[in-house]
Amino acid sequence: MTLANPENILNLLFSYNPWWQTGAIQKEFNKPMRRFAYYEAIKTLSHPIRRSVILCGARRTGKTTIMYQAINKLLESGVPPKDILFISFDHPLLKLCTIEKVLDVYRSNISSSETIYCFFDEIQYADDWDRWLKILYDTQPNIKVMATGSASPILEEKTTESGLGRWIIIHVPTLSFFEYCQLLNIKVPDLPIDLKPTQMYLRPLQEQTEIFNKLSMLQVHFIRYLQVGGFPELALSSDDIYAQRILREDIVNKALKRDLPSIYAIRNISDIEKIFLYLCYTSSNIINLQTMCKELEGVSRNTIDKYIGYLESANLIYISPVINVGAKQLLKTQDKIYIADAAVRNAVLMKDDITNDPEELGIIAETAIYKHIKAFYYDGSTKVGYYRGGKKEGEIDIVVKSEKFPTIMIEVKYRDQAKISESDAIVEMTNEKFPNLVITKKATDFGKCEYGEKSIYRMPAPAFLYMLGYVENKKNKDKED
Repeated sequence: MTLANPENILNLLFSYNPWWQTGAIQKEFNKPMRRFAYYEAIKTLSHPIRRSVILCGARRTGKTTIMYQAINKLLESGVPPKDILFISFDHPLLKLCTIEKVLDVYRSNISSSETIYCFFDEIQYADDWDRWLKILYDTQPNIKVMATGSASPILEEKTTESGLGRWIIIHVPTLSFFEYCQLLNIKVPDLPIDLKPTQMYLRPLQEQTEIFNKLSMLQVHFIRYLQVGGFPELALSSDDIYAQRILREDIVNKALKRDLPSIYAIRNISDIEKIFLYLCYTSSNIINLQTMCKELEGVSRNTIDKYIGYLESANLIYISPVINVGAKQLLKTQDKIYIADAAVRNAVLMKDDITNDPEELGIIAETAIYKHIKAFYYDGSTKVGYYRGGKKEGEIDIVVKSEKFPTIMIEVKYRDQAKISESDAIVEMTNEKFPNLVITKKATDFGKCEYGEKSIYRMPAPAFLYMLGYVENKKNKDKED
Protein backbone atom coordinates (compact mmCIF):
# COMPACT_ATOMS: atom_id res chain seq x y z
CA MET A 1 0.00 0.00 0.00
CA THR A 2 1.33 3.43 -1.00
CA LEU A 3 0.49 5.97 1.68
CA ALA A 4 1.10 8.96 -0.59
CA ASN A 5 -1.53 7.92 -3.12
CA PRO A 6 -3.76 10.45 -4.91
CA GLU A 7 -6.82 9.61 -2.80
CA ASN A 8 -5.04 10.23 0.52
CA ILE A 9 -3.43 13.41 -0.79
CA LEU A 10 -6.78 14.71 -2.06
CA ASN A 11 -8.51 14.03 1.28
CA LEU A 12 -5.74 15.94 3.05
CA LEU A 13 -6.02 18.85 0.62
CA PHE A 14 -9.74 19.18 1.33
CA SER A 15 -8.97 19.26 5.06
CA TYR A 16 -6.43 22.03 4.58
CA ASN A 17 -8.64 24.10 2.24
CA PRO A 18 -12.19 24.36 3.67
CA TRP A 19 -12.87 27.51 1.59
CA TRP A 20 -13.20 25.24 -1.45
CA GLN A 21 -16.56 24.25 -0.02
CA THR A 22 -17.56 27.25 2.11
CA GLY A 23 -16.17 30.07 -0.04
CA ALA A 24 -14.68 31.77 3.02
CA ILE A 25 -11.83 31.28 5.44
CA GLN A 26 -12.63 30.26 9.01
CA LYS A 27 -13.05 33.27 11.27
CA GLU A 28 -10.55 31.96 13.81
CA PHE A 29 -7.86 31.78 11.09
CA ASN A 30 -8.36 35.37 9.92
CA LYS A 31 -6.92 37.29 12.87
CA PRO A 32 -7.89 40.98 12.84
CA MET A 33 -4.44 42.39 13.63
CA ARG A 34 -2.11 42.74 10.65
CA ARG A 35 1.61 42.29 11.31
CA PHE A 36 4.22 44.44 9.57
CA ALA A 37 5.36 41.37 7.63
CA TYR A 38 1.80 40.96 6.27
CA TYR A 39 1.97 44.28 4.45
CA GLU A 40 5.36 43.41 2.97
CA ALA A 41 4.09 40.00 1.84
CA ILE A 42 0.91 41.39 0.23
CA LYS A 43 2.89 44.12 -1.51
CA THR A 44 5.27 41.56 -3.01
CA LEU A 45 2.54 39.08 -3.95
CA SER A 46 0.54 41.74 -5.81
CA HIS A 47 3.47 43.60 -7.36
CA PRO A 48 3.64 43.73 -11.19
CA ILE A 49 7.21 42.41 -10.97
CA ARG A 50 6.48 38.80 -10.03
CA ARG A 51 8.24 37.30 -7.02
CA SER A 52 7.45 34.38 -4.76
CA VAL A 53 7.34 35.21 -1.04
CA ILE A 54 8.98 33.17 1.72
CA LEU A 55 8.08 34.11 5.30
CA CYS A 56 10.84 33.10 7.69
CA GLY A 57 10.78 33.10 11.49
CA ALA A 58 10.73 31.06 14.68
CA ARG A 59 7.85 28.79 15.65
CA ARG A 60 4.60 30.52 16.67
CA THR A 61 5.57 33.98 15.48
CA GLY A 62 2.52 34.14 13.20
CA LYS A 63 3.87 33.12 9.78
CA THR A 64 0.94 30.81 9.02
CA THR A 65 -1.53 33.44 10.25
CA ILE A 66 -0.10 35.92 7.73
CA MET A 67 -0.72 33.38 4.96
CA TYR A 68 -4.33 32.87 6.08
CA GLN A 69 -4.82 36.65 6.12
CA ALA A 70 -3.45 36.82 2.57
CA ILE A 71 -5.84 34.04 1.51
CA ASN A 72 -8.73 35.97 3.04
CA LYS A 73 -7.72 39.09 1.12
CA LEU A 74 -7.69 37.10 -2.14
CA LEU A 75 -11.13 35.62 -1.42
CA GLU A 76 -12.52 39.09 -0.64
CA SER A 77 -11.06 40.42 -3.89
CA GLY A 78 -12.99 37.81 -5.90
CA VAL A 79 -10.40 35.08 -6.53
CA PRO A 80 -12.27 31.75 -6.98
CA PRO A 81 -11.82 29.68 -3.79
CA LYS A 82 -10.59 26.59 -5.64
CA ASP A 83 -7.82 28.62 -7.27
CA ILE A 84 -6.21 29.03 -3.82
CA LEU A 85 -4.20 26.07 -2.51
CA PHE A 86 -2.80 25.76 1.03
CA ILE A 87 -0.66 22.84 2.19
CA SER A 88 1.71 22.24 5.10
CA PHE A 89 4.71 20.03 4.41
CA ASP A 90 5.04 19.52 8.16
CA HIS A 91 2.32 16.87 7.79
CA PRO A 92 3.75 13.29 7.84
CA LEU A 93 1.97 12.33 4.61
CA LEU A 94 3.26 15.33 2.67
CA LYS A 95 6.81 14.63 3.82
CA LEU A 96 6.52 11.57 1.58
CA CYS A 97 5.56 13.68 -1.45
CA THR A 98 7.20 16.06 -3.84
CA ILE A 99 5.64 19.42 -4.62
CA GLU A 100 5.13 18.12 -8.16
CA LYS A 101 2.99 15.21 -6.97
CA VAL A 102 0.81 17.39 -4.77
CA LEU A 103 0.25 19.88 -7.58
CA ASP A 104 -0.60 17.08 -10.02
CA VAL A 105 -3.34 15.83 -7.68
CA TYR A 106 -4.60 19.39 -7.17
CA ARG A 107 -4.60 20.20 -10.91
CA SER A 108 -6.30 16.92 -11.83
CA ASN A 109 -9.08 17.14 -9.28
CA ILE A 110 -9.61 20.71 -8.03
CA SER A 111 -8.53 23.50 -10.38
CA SER A 112 -7.11 23.66 -13.87
CA SER A 113 -7.25 27.47 -13.96
CA GLU A 114 -4.33 29.22 -15.54
CA THR A 115 -3.91 31.55 -12.53
CA ILE A 116 -3.62 29.93 -9.11
CA TYR A 117 -2.22 30.97 -5.74
CA CYS A 118 -0.15 28.42 -3.82
CA PHE A 119 0.53 28.72 -0.08
CA PHE A 120 3.18 26.29 1.15
CA ASP A 121 3.66 26.04 4.93
CA GLU A 122 7.01 24.75 6.34
CA ILE A 123 8.42 24.41 2.85
CA GLN A 124 11.86 23.33 4.06
CA TYR A 125 10.42 19.84 4.69
CA ALA A 126 9.59 19.36 0.98
CA ASP A 127 12.18 17.56 -1.12
CA ASP A 128 13.91 19.81 -3.67
CA TRP A 129 11.59 22.69 -2.77
CA ASP A 130 13.97 25.29 -4.23
CA ARG A 131 14.18 23.47 -7.56
CA TRP A 132 10.40 23.24 -7.78
CA LEU A 133 9.87 26.90 -6.95
CA LYS A 134 12.33 27.72 -9.72
CA ILE A 135 10.47 25.43 -12.15
CA LEU A 136 7.09 26.91 -11.23
CA TYR A 137 8.44 30.43 -11.62
CA ASP A 138 10.12 29.75 -14.96
CA THR A 139 7.43 27.60 -16.63
CA GLN A 140 4.11 28.79 -15.16
CA PRO A 141 4.08 32.60 -15.04
CA ASN A 142 0.50 32.77 -13.70
CA ILE A 143 1.21 30.77 -10.54
CA LYS A 144 1.93 32.91 -7.48
CA VAL A 145 3.53 31.40 -4.40
CA MET A 146 3.77 32.33 -0.72
CA ALA A 147 5.59 29.97 1.63
CA THR A 148 6.87 29.77 5.20
CA GLY A 149 10.13 28.33 6.47
CA SER A 150 11.98 28.07 9.75
CA ALA A 151 15.65 27.97 8.72
CA SER A 152 16.83 31.36 7.48
CA PRO A 153 20.38 30.61 6.23
CA ILE A 154 19.23 27.50 4.34
CA LEU A 155 16.48 29.51 2.66
CA GLU A 156 18.83 32.40 1.91
CA GLU A 157 21.47 30.03 0.54
CA LYS A 158 18.89 28.51 -1.79
CA THR A 159 17.81 32.01 -2.78
CA THR A 160 21.36 32.73 -3.92
CA GLU A 161 21.65 29.43 -5.76
CA SER A 162 18.23 29.06 -7.40
CA GLY A 163 15.95 31.87 -6.34
CA LEU A 164 17.86 34.96 -7.38
CA GLY A 165 15.25 37.26 -8.88
CA ARG A 166 12.53 34.66 -8.31
CA TRP A 167 11.66 34.94 -4.62
CA ILE A 168 12.34 37.13 -1.63
CA ILE A 169 12.57 36.29 2.07
CA ILE A 170 10.56 38.32 4.57
CA HIS A 171 11.54 37.81 8.21
CA VAL A 172 8.75 37.51 10.77
CA PRO A 173 10.11 38.29 14.25
CA THR A 174 8.11 37.97 17.44
CA LEU A 175 5.64 40.78 18.16
CA SER A 176 7.08 44.25 18.51
CA PHE A 177 5.96 46.16 21.60
CA PHE A 178 3.63 48.24 19.39
CA GLU A 179 2.07 45.07 17.93
CA TYR A 180 1.79 43.60 21.43
CA CYS A 181 -0.19 46.68 22.52
CA GLN A 182 -2.40 46.40 19.44
CA LEU A 183 -3.03 42.71 20.06
CA LEU A 184 -4.06 43.35 23.67
CA ASN A 185 -6.12 46.37 22.60
CA ILE A 186 -4.13 48.75 24.81
CA LYS A 187 -5.37 52.24 24.01
CA VAL A 188 -2.72 54.96 23.64
CA PRO A 189 -3.59 58.66 23.19
CA ASP A 190 -3.13 60.09 19.69
CA LEU A 191 0.44 60.90 18.70
CA PRO A 192 1.78 63.31 16.05
CA ILE A 193 1.57 62.00 12.48
CA ASP A 194 5.18 62.96 11.70
CA LEU A 195 6.65 61.21 14.76
CA LYS A 196 10.28 60.06 14.42
CA PRO A 197 11.86 58.61 17.58
CA THR A 198 15.44 59.33 16.47
CA GLN A 199 14.61 63.02 15.93
CA MET A 200 12.65 63.83 19.07
CA TYR A 201 15.34 66.34 20.04
CA LEU A 202 14.19 68.60 17.19
CA ARG A 203 10.74 69.11 18.71
CA PRO A 204 9.95 71.92 21.20
CA LEU A 205 10.45 70.81 24.80
CA GLN A 206 6.77 71.27 25.62
CA GLU A 207 5.77 68.98 22.75
CA GLN A 208 8.35 66.38 23.83
CA THR A 209 6.90 66.45 27.34
CA GLU A 210 3.35 66.00 26.05
CA ILE A 211 4.37 63.00 23.94
CA PHE A 212 6.26 61.23 26.73
CA ASN A 213 3.46 61.97 29.21
CA LYS A 214 1.01 60.26 26.86
CA LEU A 215 3.29 57.24 26.54
CA SER A 216 4.03 56.95 30.27
CA MET A 217 0.99 54.68 30.71
CA LEU A 218 2.89 51.99 28.77
CA GLN A 219 5.37 51.35 31.60
CA VAL A 220 3.37 48.58 33.31
CA HIS A 221 2.56 46.89 29.99
CA PHE A 222 6.21 46.92 29.00
CA ILE A 223 7.19 44.93 32.09
CA ARG A 224 4.74 42.17 31.16
CA TYR A 225 5.93 42.29 27.56
CA LEU A 226 9.49 41.64 28.78
CA GLN A 227 8.15 38.77 30.87
CA VAL A 228 5.95 36.90 28.35
CA GLY A 229 7.51 38.16 25.11
CA GLY A 230 6.14 38.60 21.64
CA PHE A 231 4.60 35.25 20.74
CA PRO A 232 1.00 36.20 19.84
CA GLU A 233 -0.83 33.22 21.34
CA LEU A 234 1.15 33.38 24.58
CA ALA A 235 0.78 37.16 24.91
CA LEU A 236 -3.00 36.64 24.95
CA SER A 237 -2.80 34.02 27.71
CA SER A 238 -4.13 34.95 31.14
CA ASP A 239 -1.70 32.53 32.81
CA ASP A 240 1.86 33.79 32.35
CA ILE A 241 3.49 30.80 34.06
CA TYR A 242 1.58 28.39 31.81
CA ALA A 243 2.56 30.49 28.80
CA GLN A 244 6.22 30.14 29.78
CA ARG A 245 5.88 26.37 29.99
CA ILE A 246 4.29 26.21 26.54
CA LEU A 247 7.05 28.43 25.19
CA ARG A 248 9.71 26.16 26.66
CA GLU A 249 8.08 22.89 25.58
CA ASP A 250 6.41 23.76 22.29
CA ILE A 251 8.76 26.36 20.83
CA VAL A 252 12.26 25.92 22.23
CA ASN A 253 12.29 22.15 22.75
CA LYS A 254 10.73 21.36 19.37
CA ALA A 255 13.19 23.65 17.62
CA LEU A 256 16.18 22.09 19.41
CA LYS A 257 15.05 18.48 19.43
CA ARG A 258 13.11 18.18 16.18
CA ASP A 259 13.52 21.01 13.69
CA LEU A 260 17.27 21.54 13.83
CA PRO A 261 18.19 17.82 14.02
CA SER A 262 15.98 17.05 11.01
CA ILE A 263 17.33 19.94 8.92
CA TYR A 264 21.02 19.62 9.79
CA ALA A 265 21.21 15.88 10.66
CA ILE A 266 22.37 16.63 14.22
CA ARG A 267 23.06 13.43 16.14
CA ASN A 268 24.10 14.75 19.55
CA ILE A 269 21.12 16.85 20.59
CA SER A 270 22.51 17.40 24.08
CA ASP A 271 25.36 19.52 22.67
CA ILE A 272 23.05 22.05 21.02
CA GLU A 273 20.90 22.13 24.17
CA LYS A 274 23.96 22.93 26.31
CA ILE A 275 25.12 25.63 23.90
CA PHE A 276 21.71 27.29 23.83
CA LEU A 277 21.47 27.17 27.63
CA TYR A 278 24.89 28.83 27.89
CA LEU A 279 23.77 31.57 25.47
CA CYS A 280 20.62 32.15 27.52
CA TYR A 281 22.74 32.80 30.60
CA THR A 282 25.09 35.12 28.68
CA SER A 283 22.58 36.93 26.43
CA SER A 284 23.59 40.50 25.50
CA ASN A 285 27.26 39.70 26.19
CA ILE A 286 30.24 39.29 23.90
CA ILE A 287 30.80 35.60 23.27
CA ASN A 288 34.29 34.12 23.52
CA LEU A 289 34.32 30.71 21.84
CA GLN A 290 37.44 29.63 23.68
CA THR A 291 35.81 30.35 27.05
CA MET A 292 32.67 28.51 25.96
CA CYS A 293 34.76 25.53 24.94
CA LYS A 294 36.35 25.36 28.41
CA GLU A 295 33.05 25.71 30.26
CA LEU A 296 31.14 23.26 28.05
CA GLU A 297 33.39 20.28 28.61
CA GLY A 298 33.31 17.77 25.78
CA VAL A 299 32.01 20.22 23.15
CA SER A 300 34.62 21.28 20.60
CA ARG A 301 35.11 24.84 19.43
CA ASN A 302 34.17 23.89 15.86
CA THR A 303 30.92 22.33 17.11
CA ILE A 304 30.11 25.44 19.15
CA ASP A 305 30.76 27.72 16.19
CA LYS A 306 28.67 25.54 13.87
CA TYR A 307 25.78 25.12 16.29
CA ILE A 308 25.60 28.85 16.99
CA GLY A 309 25.00 29.24 13.27
CA TYR A 310 22.25 26.61 13.47
CA LEU A 311 20.58 28.44 16.36
CA GLU A 312 20.63 31.65 14.34
CA SER A 313 19.09 29.78 11.41
CA ALA A 314 16.24 28.62 13.65
CA ASN A 315 15.63 32.27 14.62
CA LEU A 316 16.39 31.50 18.28
CA ILE A 317 19.29 33.96 18.55
CA TYR A 318 20.61 37.13 16.94
CA ILE A 319 24.30 37.56 16.24
CA SER A 320 25.45 41.16 16.68
CA PRO A 321 28.79 41.90 14.96
CA VAL A 322 31.16 44.72 15.80
CA ILE A 323 30.71 47.73 13.51
CA ASN A 324 33.44 50.25 12.76
CA VAL A 325 32.17 53.85 13.07
CA GLY A 326 35.52 55.63 13.21
CA ALA A 327 38.48 56.22 10.94
CA LYS A 328 40.61 53.68 12.82
CA GLN A 329 40.35 50.13 11.52
CA LEU A 330 39.15 47.80 14.28
CA LEU A 331 40.87 44.53 15.03
CA LYS A 332 38.76 41.39 14.69
CA THR A 333 36.60 40.98 17.78
CA GLN A 334 33.97 38.54 18.99
CA ASP A 335 30.27 38.85 18.27
CA LYS A 336 27.59 39.60 20.82
CA ILE A 337 24.70 37.16 21.10
CA TYR A 338 21.09 38.02 21.89
CA ILE A 339 18.28 35.54 22.46
CA ALA A 340 15.70 36.31 19.77
CA ASP A 341 12.96 37.10 22.28
CA ALA A 342 13.46 38.01 25.92
CA ALA A 343 10.70 35.63 27.03
CA VAL A 344 12.58 32.68 25.52
CA ARG A 345 15.43 33.35 27.94
CA ASN A 346 13.00 33.71 30.83
CA ALA A 347 11.34 30.40 29.96
CA VAL A 348 14.55 28.41 29.50
CA LEU A 349 16.07 29.72 32.75
CA MET A 350 12.65 29.31 34.44
CA LYS A 351 12.54 32.90 35.62
CA ASP A 352 8.82 33.38 36.15
CA ASP A 353 9.17 36.78 37.86
CA ILE A 354 11.93 39.22 36.96
CA THR A 355 10.21 42.38 38.18
CA ASN A 356 12.34 42.67 41.34
CA ASP A 357 15.66 41.77 39.71
CA PRO A 358 17.27 44.94 38.25
CA GLU A 359 20.09 43.02 36.56
CA GLU A 360 17.70 40.63 34.80
CA LEU A 361 15.45 43.50 33.73
CA GLY A 362 18.46 45.26 32.22
CA ILE A 363 19.51 42.19 30.24
CA ILE A 364 16.10 41.45 28.79
CA ALA A 365 15.39 45.13 28.08
CA GLU A 366 18.58 45.34 26.00
CA THR A 367 17.60 42.07 24.30
CA ALA A 368 14.17 43.46 23.42
CA ILE A 369 15.61 46.74 22.12
CA TYR A 370 18.16 44.97 19.92
CA LYS A 371 15.39 42.77 18.47
CA HIS A 372 13.30 45.83 17.62
CA ILE A 373 16.19 47.64 15.96
CA LYS A 374 17.15 44.55 13.98
CA ALA A 375 13.57 44.07 12.81
CA PHE A 376 12.98 47.76 12.04
CA TYR A 377 16.12 48.11 9.93
CA TYR A 378 15.62 44.87 8.02
CA ASP A 379 16.97 46.35 4.79
CA GLY A 380 19.96 44.25 3.75
CA SER A 381 22.02 47.38 3.08
CA THR A 382 21.74 48.48 6.74
CA LYS A 383 24.15 47.00 9.29
CA VAL A 384 23.09 46.47 12.89
CA GLY A 385 25.68 45.55 15.50
CA TYR A 386 27.69 47.08 18.34
CA TYR A 387 30.76 49.31 18.74
CA ARG A 388 33.90 48.80 20.73
CA GLY A 389 36.73 51.33 20.71
CA GLY A 390 37.49 54.95 21.48
CA LYS A 391 39.94 56.37 23.99
CA LYS A 392 38.97 53.92 26.72
CA GLU A 393 37.97 50.97 24.53
CA GLY A 394 34.40 51.67 25.50
CA GLU A 395 31.36 49.86 24.18
CA ILE A 396 28.12 51.09 22.63
CA ASP A 397 25.34 48.52 22.81
CA ILE A 398 23.70 49.01 19.41
CA VAL A 399 24.91 50.66 16.21
CA VAL A 400 22.89 51.12 13.02
CA LYS A 401 25.02 52.00 10.00
CA SER A 402 23.68 52.84 6.56
CA GLU A 403 24.57 54.98 3.57
CA LYS A 404 20.99 56.32 3.59
CA PHE A 405 21.09 58.16 6.95
CA PRO A 406 23.53 59.20 9.70
CA THR A 407 24.84 56.38 11.90
CA ILE A 408 22.57 55.76 14.91
CA MET A 409 24.20 54.72 18.20
CA ILE A 410 22.19 53.50 21.16
CA GLU A 411 23.20 52.77 24.74
CA VAL A 412 20.71 50.87 26.90
CA LYS A 413 20.63 52.02 30.53
CA TYR A 414 17.49 50.33 31.78
CA ARG A 415 17.98 51.05 35.47
CA ASP A 416 16.72 53.48 38.09
CA GLN A 417 19.91 55.58 38.00
CA ALA A 418 21.02 55.73 34.35
CA LYS A 419 24.21 57.75 34.71
CA ILE A 420 26.22 58.80 31.66
CA SER A 421 29.58 60.62 31.90
CA GLU A 422 31.49 62.63 29.32
CA SER A 423 34.10 59.84 29.04
CA ASP A 424 31.55 57.20 28.03
CA ALA A 425 31.78 55.95 24.44
CA ILE A 426 28.17 56.98 23.72
CA VAL A 427 29.17 60.63 24.35
CA GLU A 428 32.64 60.43 22.81
CA MET A 429 31.25 59.04 19.51
CA THR A 430 28.21 61.30 19.23
CA ASN A 431 27.70 63.67 16.33
CA GLU A 432 27.23 67.35 17.22
CA LYS A 433 24.27 67.58 14.83
CA PHE A 434 22.78 64.13 15.45
CA PRO A 435 22.90 63.14 19.13
CA ASN A 436 23.26 59.51 20.14
CA LEU A 437 20.47 57.86 22.11
CA VAL A 438 20.39 56.53 25.66
CA ILE A 439 17.39 54.32 26.38
CA THR A 440 16.31 54.60 30.00
CA LYS A 441 13.84 53.03 32.42
CA LYS A 442 11.88 55.81 34.14
CA ALA A 443 8.97 57.42 32.30
CA THR A 444 10.26 60.86 33.32
CA ASP A 445 13.85 60.24 32.18
CA PHE A 446 13.86 61.92 28.78
CA GLY A 447 15.35 64.93 27.01
CA LYS A 448 18.59 66.32 25.63
CA CYS A 449 21.70 66.29 27.83
CA GLU A 450 24.64 68.54 26.97
CA TYR A 451 28.32 67.54 27.30
CA GLY A 452 30.24 70.59 26.11
CA GLU A 453 29.61 70.87 22.38
CA LYS A 454 28.16 67.37 22.24
CA SER A 455 24.84 66.02 23.40
CA ILE A 456 22.90 62.80 23.80
CA TYR A 457 19.15 62.27 23.89
CA ARG A 458 17.51 60.15 26.58
CA MET A 459 14.13 58.45 26.31
CA PRO A 460 12.31 55.65 28.17
CA ALA A 461 12.40 52.18 26.62
CA PRO A 462 8.60 51.65 26.33
CA ALA A 463 8.16 55.01 24.58
CA PHE A 464 11.08 54.42 22.19
CA LEU A 465 9.93 50.94 21.15
CA TYR A 466 6.29 51.97 20.83
CA MET A 467 7.27 54.90 18.60
CA LEU A 468 9.31 52.62 16.33
CA GLY A 469 6.23 50.47 15.76
CA TYR A 470 3.97 53.50 15.41
CA VAL A 471 6.13 54.87 12.59
CA GLU A 472 6.22 51.56 10.71
CA ASN A 473 2.49 50.98 11.17
CA LYS A 474 1.67 54.38 9.71
CA LYS A 475 3.98 53.72 6.78
CA ASN A 476 2.21 50.43 6.04
CA LYS A 477 -1.26 51.94 6.43
CA ASP A 478 -0.33 54.71 3.97
CA LYS A 479 0.78 52.10 1.43
CA GLU A 480 -2.43 50.12 1.87
CA ASP A 481 -4.57 53.25 1.38
